[in-house]
Amino acid sequence: MNLPVPSLRPDDGDDLAALCKAAGDPLRLNVLRALANDSFGVLELAQIFAIGQSGMSHHLKVLAQADLVATRREGNAIFYRRALPHTELLGGKLHAALLEEVDSLALPSDVQSRIGQVHGQRAAASQDFFTRVAEKFRAQQDLIAGLPQYRDSVLALLDKLSFSDEATALEVGPGDGGFLPELARRFQQVTALDNSPAMLELARQLCEREALGNVRLQLADALNHNSLQADCVVLNMVLHHFAAPADALKQMAKLLQPGGSLLVTDLCSHNQNWAREACGDLWLGFEQDDLARWATAAGLVPGESLYVGLRNGFQIQVRHFQRPAGDTHHR
Repeated sequence: MNLPVPSLRPDDGDDLAALCKAAGDPLRLNVLRALANDSFGVLELAQIFAIGQSGMSHHLKVLAQADLVATRREGNAIFYRRALPHTELLGGKLHAALLEEVDSLALPSDVQSRIGQVHGQRAAASQDFFTRVAEKFRAQQDLIAGLPQYRDSVLALLDKLSFSDEATALEVGPGDGGFLPELARRFQQVTALDNSPAMLELARQLCEREALGNVRLQLADALNHNSLQADCVVLNMVLHHFAAPADALKQMAKLLQPGGSLLVTDLCSHNQNWAREACGDLWLGFEQDDLARWATAAGLVPGESLYVGLRNGFQIQVRHFQRPAGDTHHR
């Protein structure tokens, strides 16, 4: 008796072959390694790897066809970042294993040096950008990093997390409420905490316009609020306003249900000191390792991260931290 032989559908085979092809080139593996904690434009990557733009564009196209990199357009520029592996999909486990192996590699010293040069050029571009817009910046504070520049990255992480239909969310410092509609679509109940009556009023107006019936607005200081817990806590461009960010993360951990997720979006460390006065920033972004260390000290487990490079020279980090499911005495 001849038993049927399992076989892949042609489309499935093509997808796996594209993934294997993309991983079969040392330069492309180094590109993935370089994108571990950063995102770059094609010209930046061509500079980093000392090849022509057309050659780099070809390699990026191969990586994109295999869903190993994702793109984000800002004006005429396209920035590349690593795509998140979806282990439940075909090829997802291979994708995850590939990135794990890639991250064990050390980039050549000349590549690391040129990455440093690109970061220096970004810093210079940032300085020039804000020199030109300084006079009008007070009225346009989101020129550093407005919600449209990082919304898709936050949602990419958020949508990969598996929340139940009854899950709740809490946004600390929602500003004018621009992210609340996204949360309202994904969670049964959403609470927004802000200690500014003026900003909370803007959020209220947005909720009214969008008819967000499952969003509750609360005037409160999140650092002194212990009567609420949620399955997901979101901090978008808020942490740099806290006087003691490490302590703030400990408080955010207390607001999480066991097994819950904390999403933190903030700037990577920068040296634009004017942001303290112009934007009220207490911290000039954060080192990636510092956030991970503070979160670990708060009893959270660091998860996946995304990095968003901006045309003005700044970089945003979108970080996921999780409270262990068995942690029932955290409060």
